Amino acid sequence: MEILKFITAGSVDDGKSTLIGRLLYDSESILADQLEALQRSNRKNDDGTIDLAILTDGLKAEREQGITIDVAYKYFQTDKRKFIIADAPGHIQYTRNMVTGASNSNLAIILIDARKGVVEQTIRHSFLVSLLSLPQVVVCINKMDMVDYAETTFTQIVDQYKALALKLNLQNVTYIPVSALKGDNIVHESYNMTWYNGKSLLEHLETVEIPVDDSSAHARLPIQWVVRPQTEELHDYRGYAGRISSGSFKVNDQVTVLPSGFSSTITKIELLDKQYTEAVAGQSVTVHLADNIDLSRGDILVNSAAHPQVSQQIEADLCWMDTRVLDTSLTYLIQHNSKVTRCRVQEILYKFNINTLDKVYEEDFKLNDIGRIIIKTADPLAFDLYQDNKANGGAILIDSRTNVTVGALMLRASAE
Repeated sequence: MEILKFITAGSVDDGKSTLIGRLLYDSESILADQLEALQRSNRKNDDGTIDLAILTDGLKAEREQGITIDVAYKYFQTDKRKFIIADAPGHIQYTRNMVTGASNSNLAIILIDARKGVVEQTIRHSFLVSLLSLPQVVVCINKMDMVDYAETTFTQIVDQYKALALKLNLQNVTYIPVSALKGDNIVHESYNMTWYNGKSLLEHLETVEIPVDDSSAHARLPIQWVVRPQTEELHDYRGYAGRISSGSFKVNDQVTVLPSGFSSTITKIELLDKQYTEAVAGQSVTVHLADNIDLSRGDILVNSAAHPQVSQQIEADLCWMDTRVLDTSLTYLIQHNSKVTRCRVQEILYKFNINTLDKVYEEDFKLNDIGRIIIKTADPLAFDLYQDNKANGGAILIDSRTNVTVGALMLRASAE
């Protein structure tokens, strides 16, 4: 079955956790012990019904404060599809948590309070979705029960958001009026909004297209291990193992090793001790080449006809995740797939004010700041532009002193 990974985002008290709880509850995706604990809970809504947000508020501090702090992952499935939900914090001080949750998602659900419309945090979350190139966006206009299920309110908010989507170049946006508290249009269609002719949220999630890039043009295999058993029966065995990050490879494909530039032909593809003529993104394979060329961990195998860029000076968007400020005098480590090398932040070009979308020209980079930088790496990286191929266009910065991940990078261009 296909797996859809999606993230929920919205302002504090917009009802993210309640929406996820309702989705799980109404789709009968709650285990018996969870259901029993839910019924025993003292947390109730104003109308006396069970507070479904309990299902996602995993941390004690979240339950006490009624806010989401960390990304909570939930798993469920229907007859049509499996789902992984990332319930992300809405507050600005947890921006790094949302970036982490969104980086592996196929779709974003952005909640808007029907009483408030598009607010500052809506702009911030939408900007992050745009920055991370999520292909699908669902705008759930929640708490419609608190505005008497008025179609005019829904239409006004849709018009507000369309202007924002145009500014951020968000392409595939779907609008659904919902009430997470009452269950309208979450799993079942709403009888309170007969003017709405679209799908419920679950029906949309079950049927939305999940883009799969299986083109040979984006064929990328970061090498993790060179397999050389050196036993009598496998004396001449030499395979190159790794997980295909994007695209597809076939036997007899012409491939190039980067950054060295040596080329060869695929003679064999192995997966779990079986041979295949083709392998696609997500599969961990061992590839054999016609020529014994120098290839090691950190190199990347690509289609000879469609090279990524190779550079040591790269322009990138950075989300800073450390409590200590970015220090341009320090040497950091950059990890790009299986490649790890030293780097320096050569220049801070600007930061984004993610509430107004304006560029800010400041030299300091603090926790949760996002902006554009230029990095200089010790070894060349073979990368795609993040907006074209996320799998080969993302990287992380690591503090070499503590081994802590301090930044997430979206690689945008060669700066050489």
